[in-house]
Amino acid sequence: MFFLSLLEHTIRIPAQTLNIRLDIAIFQELQKLFVDKINFRLIMFRPFIGEVLVGKLKKSDKSGIYLSLGFFDDIHVPEHHLQQPSTFDEKENVWKWDYDGAELFLDLDEEVRFRVTQLKYPPIPLEQENDAKPFAPMEIIGDINGSGLGLVSWWADDGDAEAEEDADN
Repeated sequence: MFFLSLLEHTIRIPAQTLNIRLDIAIFQELQKLFVDKINFRLIMFRPFIGEVLVGKLKKSDKSGIYLSLGFFDDIHVPEHHLQQPSTFDEKENVWKWDYDGAELFLDLDEEVRFRVTQLKYPPIPLEQENDAKPFAPMEIIGDINGSGLGLVSWWADDGDAEAEEDADN
């Protein structure tokens, strides 16, 4: 999920610095470019395809659900990647999954286990509207259509309930 990346940079040495030692000229250019601007160790969040993560449900609409990891909010699970069959309840603004006749609702602020299916890196916009949402350099497309995926509460461990029952007897 997190990666340590090595960055490389080509330094241009101006002609007016050719009268000083090369290592000193390079050092001065590096100082101008990077001191107090960049740390040379960078930790990046980049989940891999197929990774299963747990986020909080922040928004639902007809296109699907939107999740947050707390530090990263640009996660979308499209409607065709929800548990099937699912329908959108326009009155409550929530999705519901019909599981063998029982309606299981995807309520806001619930924990959702999802699988990463795609990472998108949209181009940086040259101009943005004043009321536009902030630019997201990465977007995650997720999937909850699978066993163990969806609301964490749907998949509570039945073994815990059986263990409690055995302890009572």
